[in-house]
Amino acid sequence: MAETKGKFDFAIDRGGTFTDVFARLPDGREKVLKLLSHDSQNYRDAPTEGIRRVLEEETGESFARDQPLDTSQIGWIRMGTTVATNALLERQGERTALLVTRGFRDLLHIGTQARPALFDLYVSIPHLIMLNEIVFLIPVGVRFRWAAHEKAVVSLAKRLGFTQVSLSSEVMPMVRAVPRGYTVCADAYLTPKIHLYLTEFSEGFKGGLKDVDVLFMQSDGGLTPMEQFCGSRAVLSGPAGGVVGYAVTCYGFMEKKPVIGFDMGGTSTDVSRYAGQYEHVFEATISGITLQAPQLDISTVAAGKVNISSIVCLYFRSGMFVVGPESAGAHPGPACYRKGGPLTFTDANLALGRLLPSFFPKIFGPGENEPLSTEETMKHFRTLTIEINQYLSTNQSSSSSAGEHHSEMSVEDVAMGFINVANEAMCRPIRALTQAKGHDTSEHVLACFGGAGGQHACAIARALGMKTVFIHKYSGVLSAYGLALADVVEEVQEPCSLKYEAGSFSDLDSRIKQLSQRCDQILCKRGFSSSQINIEVFLHLRYEGTDCALMITAAGHPSNAHSCMSGDFRTAFTKRYLKEFGFTITDRPIMVDDIRVRGSGKSGIRSKVQPKAEQKSPSPIKDRYLDTSVYLWENLSCDHSIQGPAIIIDKNSTILVEPACVAHLTEDGDVCIDVGTGTQCVLGTELNAIQLSIFSHRFMSIAEQMGRVLQRTSISTNIKERLDFSCAVFGLYSSSAHIPCTGSFDVFQIKAAGGSMQEGDVILSNHPCAGGSHLPDLTVITPVFRDGMRGPVFFVASRGHHADIGGITPGSMPPHSTCLQQEGAVFTSFKLIDGGFFVSVTEALMTPAQYPGCSGTRNLRDNLSDLRAQVAANQRGCQLVGELIASYGLEVVQAYMGYIQSNAELSVRDMLKDFARRRRQETSSLEVEAEDQMDDGTRIRLKVQIDEQGSAVFDFTGTGTEVWGNCNAPRAITLSALIYCLRCMVGQDIPLNQGCLAPVKVIIPPGSILQPSQNAAVVGGNVLTSQRVVHVIFKAFQVCSASQFFNNITLRQLRFLLIRYVVILRMIKPVRFLKLSCCLRYPVILEQFSLLPGSGGAGLYCGGDGVIRKLRFRSPVVLSVLTERRSTQPYGLHGGKNGAPGLNLLHKTDGRVLNLGAKNTISLDPGDMFSLFTPGGGGYGSVDEQDGGHQLPSKRRCL
Repeated sequence: MAETKGKFDFAIDRGGTFTDVFARLPDGREKVLKLLSHDSQNYRDAPTEGIRRVLEEETGESFARDQPLDTSQIGWIRMGTTVATNALLERQGERTALLVTRGFRDLLHIGTQARPALFDLYVSIPHLIMLNEIVFLIPVGVRFRWAAHEKAVVSLAKRLGFTQVSLSSEVMPMVRAVPRGYTVCADAYLTPKIHLYLTEFSEGFKGGLKDVDVLFMQSDGGLTPMEQFCGSRAVLSGPAGGVVGYAVTCYGFMEKKPVIGFDMGGTSTDVSRYAGQYEHVFEATISGITLQAPQLDISTVAAGKVNISSIVCLYFRSGMFVVGPESAGAHPGPACYRKGGPLTFTDANLALGRLLPSFFPKIFGPGENEPLSTEETMKHFRTLTIEINQYLSTNQSSSSSAGEHHSEMSVEDVAMGFINVANEAMCRPIRALTQAKGHDTSEHVLACFGGAGGQHACAIARALGMKTVFIHKYSGVLSAYGLALADVVEEVQEPCSLKYEAGSFSDLDSRIKQLSQRCDQILCKRGFSSSQINIEVFLHLRYEGTDCALMITAAGHPSNAHSCMSGDFRTAFTKRYLKEFGFTITDRPIMVDDIRVRGSGKSGIRSKVQPKAEQKSPSPIKDRYLDTSVYLWENLSCDHSIQGPAIIIDKNSTILVEPACVAHLTEDGDVCIDVGTGTQCVLGTELNAIQLSIFSHRFMSIAEQMGRVLQRTSISTNIKERLDFSCAVFGLYSSSAHIPCTGSFDVFQIKAAGGSMQEGDVILSNHPCAGGSHLPDLTVITPVFRDGMRGPVFFVASRGHHADIGGITPGSMPPHSTCLQQEGAVFTSFKLIDGGFFVSVTEALMTPAQYPGCSGTRNLRDNLSDLRAQVAANQRGCQLVGELIASYGLEVVQAYMGYIQSNAELSVRDMLKDFARRRRQETSSLEVEAEDQMDDGTRIRLKVQIDEQGSAVFDFTGTGTEVWGNCNAPRAITLSALIYCLRCMVGQDIPLNQGCLAPVKVIIPPGSILQPSQNAAVVGGNVLTSQRVVHVIFKAFQVCSASQFFNNITLRQLRFLLIRYVVILRMIKPVRFLKLSCCLRYPVILEQFSLLPGSGGAGLYCGGDGVIRKLRFRSPVVLSVLTERRSTQPYGLHGGKNGAPGLNLLHKTDGRVLNLGAKNTISLDPGDMFSLFTPGGGGYGSVDEQDGGHQLPSKRRCL
């Protein structure tokens, strides 16, 4: 597999819009080419056409387009392609039949039930595959390690005429039934499309490429022979080439400093990281489908639902500069394309002179023969600038101090504002990629490629504290170039389920040896010598009792007497775990979930450097905006330095060298930019619309970084795996993301502590009267101090759901609690840290044991670990707030905290005004009302009085009294539910904070179920009554039918606790759901998990069906259920029918079937089975409104 001599070698990236070609010529020279991927008038296949053009240009021979190409002069062809990606995005794969274990027919339709867009009222279920048939295997349970049944069906399927049969045990033999199911379906769905394309591609060459080595790039960054290229490994084929390209070219040149890859193209922006080893993930969601396959860890930068890219749309909404989420697409494209498109990111760069139309091909306009239109761009920007200035003049006048004048914004100010906002948005995923794994972002090099990335690289690097930007000479076609540099990879994997201990080492060594030999033999057959083959061994390790597994290599950790022969995986695992999570669990065994062996065949391909023989002083082509010079890259010589501001252009990309930055041309012809600090603009306390959007991102970024620290350093499954936590930043009298109901925490704690809070103090609270929700949600609050200020200037907070804090039942979610003390430990304003020293909280966590029938916390170790993690998250928040204040000044940061609240208030007012206007047109009344009731008959009544100025009174007078039970909801819960509903009805992405409540007056009668007494039980109020409040609000505004969010199940056994929330339709908390129970780890077998047909209400839009979940118990357990909608039905709206109520049944081994009711705790024996039937959703609209009066077709089989 060394370089071919005297022949043409091709590396081709076939993208959605363009196909990039890199060719190594027989004399060693290199040639690059870019052409349209689709041009049916001129050629049938772009890669074939690219090869034909290079051969013609370099040999002087003519090759007819309608004849197969002669392959005698071709050494090898390497390709990356979007064929699989496009088929997945467009749902254009092959018809597919699924065979699955009985009881799991609807498993892939149900999926994980996650809500990526939390506030969307319209939930679109991603469509993967039209399952034309679903066949059941015999009921053997979920056997991820035993593939006999799958293999037995292969020969039968092929005898029946199936040409493509995909087995999950071969495609990806790992645990997690849902992503494994998605992956095998995607493989069967996409592989025939790939094979069809490969056949058509081969037909363009004589002999069908029989004598040419043809390799395709997989999602994991390795090449594979054409005949083994399959759908599940192909969806990141194109982006993977770019990662290999910058990893090989930049990492070594930058003295092995870690590198962030920044790939900004026309349709998406991707970021990735390389630090000497490719970072892989084994589960990623692409177009709504979770695939379980080795993939390079590539994150897409998104704004809302759409990727930030050069064609993302620009808006001014409610006083904020908004980038996305809508995209202009390829058609009509940006305004400058002359096809009537909207303003986009591309237009902003064009308006500022960062793009020069004379260097673009004339392919725009209706006839696709015109240049980019600066006139169209400026016309749109002038219109938007007038709108912005009118808004600012009207809305800022009231906040201006005497004599203060707000200068009008120019077109350039507006365009630059959008670029600054987008740059800040693109910084957030880069911080996530590094800091989430314990790395310092500023210690990285930014490797930029793609057509649009060079215009933003300096600004992004500066914002992240990076000192260097590296842009390869082939940055515009780096994905194709990376294919030429990539290795050929063979990878095998199998499940394991062994403990990593001395007694298992011989078994591990034997299995590793067998897998390694398989890889070595396959690569040898492909022509690699032993010296070219590198074998890497990985073990998928986790601590026993946790779900967080890491794929570990023992590189750098040689074997010893206490390890297996392939290396010291224990040391490697503990070091990696400590790096990513900040702690280790020394007293728990380490489990091996999977064994993975990756063999790489080194290709020997390396770039040949051809520096210019002489140096010439670069001459500027054109000056724009004062003294900014523009240079052609091809005219520059090595060792020249270019002071910013300047623009460097080649035929595939544009690079902006910003002020205080210096660009150098390396001997290889690459551009390396030293990023200076620049000058910090002085920002005043007056409102600046651009800075408002930037500060919104900055505050959200602080909360996100706090969340990443919390997730990394926590130990419990609830926080680390399910992500059941929130983080917030708030001022003395204002609240900002993430927690809607923490607004009452800050005021309460300030009043409670008075002036006694000092630097180093940390407060713990969960009491409902102090703004808490329910007791398991522990909130840790840390004041932020500033030199010269007597008291706190800000607060940061983190709230996490602890699996147990004591009470009458395990899990602290008792179905029948009647007072707060029965639900666990209570903290009103407990000093967790006093002056920098931890205060023992153990006694307080064990306090519930003094009450009859109660226990102290049953999981003290995890409680203490998670509290420390929350303190660490807050400490990170304090540090980031301090850095923000150091950059802008305290008065400015506090001012913009207030402005962000005001912006949320304005958005809600605009929504209420619009509703009042429509309501006035329909009726003469601006009053709406609604009522619903709990299963025990307690009413929740709401009357809303709206005025046309955008204010409203939400009056819950008439709501039932406090109940003898735990469905009482503290006032903070009602306010949280109200904020959620208002944010949903606003219908656009706005900062979520207490400002949403500013236009609203809320009346809640004291002593009611929504404002109970101080010691009332509330655990059910947080998870159940809160949903009913949401239903009543939505019903009053007639926007959404009812459903049932949470159905809470708690199972308790000695040394085992599982809390599972079975969710259907809509959920308030953005949590992740646990894996399907596996009998190897849990004392329970999941026998059925399927939809409940017909449970959704009929209507123009049918309500979602409920689910059936059947659990068979293998040992004695205590079962607690805390549910609602068992005697009441989720309502329908506008003629839609009600959804069916839920049901909780217990099947005893003696044949009895018992109805457990909505709330109960019961001890179960081995063999007992619990059946959970969740409610269906209400329908919306009358069936009679449809054409012909027929019900809409079911979508059950669209996965």
